[in-house]
Amino acid sequence: MKRVACPERDDWKATAEAAGFNFHTIDGERYWDERAYYAFELEEIERCIERATTEIDALCLELVNRAVDDERYLKRLKIPEAFWSFIAESWRRHDASLYGRLDLSFGAGGPAKLLEYNADTPTSIFEAAVFQWTWLEQAIERRFIPGDADQFNSIHERLIDAWSRVAAGHHVHFTGITENAEDVGTLIYLEDVAQQAGVETTLLGIEEIGLRDDGSLVDCNTRSIEVAFKLYPWEWMFHDAFGAKLPIKSPRWIEPPWKAILSNKGVLPLLWEMFPRHENLLPAYFEDDPKVAQLDGTYVRKPLFSREGANVSLVKAGLIVGAEPGPYGEEGYIRQAMASLPNFSGRYAVIGSWIVDGQACGLSIREDENPITGNLSRFVPHAIL
Repeated sequence: MKRVACPERDDWKATAEAAGFNFHTIDGERYWDERAYYAFELEEIERCIERATTEIDALCLELVNRAVDDERYLKRLKIPEAFWSFIAESWRRHDASLYGRLDLSFGAGGPAKLLEYNADTPTSIFEAAVFQWTWLEQAIERRFIPGDADQFNSIHERLIDAWSRVAAGHHVHFTGITENAEDVGTLIYLEDVAQQAGVETTLLGIEEIGLRDDGSLVDCNTRSIEVAFKLYPWEWMFHDAFGAKLPIKSPRWIEPPWKAILSNKGVLPLLWEMFPRHENLLPAYFEDDPKVAQLDGTYVRKPLFSREGANVSLVKAGLIVGAEPGPYGEEGYIRQAMASLPNFSGRYAVIGSWIVDGQACGLSIREDENPITGNLSRFVPHAIL
């Protein structure tokens, strides 16, 4: 893995906007950055990243299988007891998962290591599936990169196949916070992919969902919501006004309720407890666990629930050397051994490895001068050389 400087397309902004990528720049700063790309050898992708993703996903599914039958896991994850049966029933029904993104440390030597699992509401999928593929094709045409370059990226095709399987014959409502440009861009893309799979759809804001007396949900036109894709975290839904009604008469949700287990940073110590010394895991412990002493005062402190690096701290030899503010942390924290992120001239890179319908199928890479990946960290494309 290496970072390679290259020319940028002089029309990249117009190309992005024509494709509906309207959040390519955030607060006046580049979010999409094609002044470089990350180059991989095929063996790195297949033997290191794809294999690790498949292995970690299997470990996570085994964790869910244990957790739904053992309340001790759910208590440690601070999941409200009122939703335990709701989550367990979703798992036992084999409710389908569409997608997820593992954030990995790779490229600084040794095997890929799991930093966290964005299991419930992962974003950056449009950039990964569509826009970086457009970049690859045009960069080859303009001779910015070698003509035989490829990309680990079958995300778009797998999403179409997945929608045709998980939503065949159903009308799907897509919902989330539609005032957020990145969220609505992600929703529109996933809705479009579902439509390409032949699925009928409706897009609405999460605040537009109505509640009938019997506990069922409806849209603005009082149409019953039977299948819903949500870009809205389960932990928020559990505390929303209609949250208490969810176990009574709920739609089929994508992502399903059992993903509430995996979208919690508490899975990191639970995975380490279940599979100690696994080569793709980092040592991790709940903050009140005496075993945190084994980290020798050097670790990453993470809230159980957090988004985009908020409330994450880096601690070395007992001293905080980096921290991000935010509104999270009330439910508690975990401590994870500090991973060695690849550092390219002061730029730290984190790999997002995408899983669609249970298959590892693509990469998104975010880089930043700050080793804590945040909302403004840049998306940089990749190529296989």
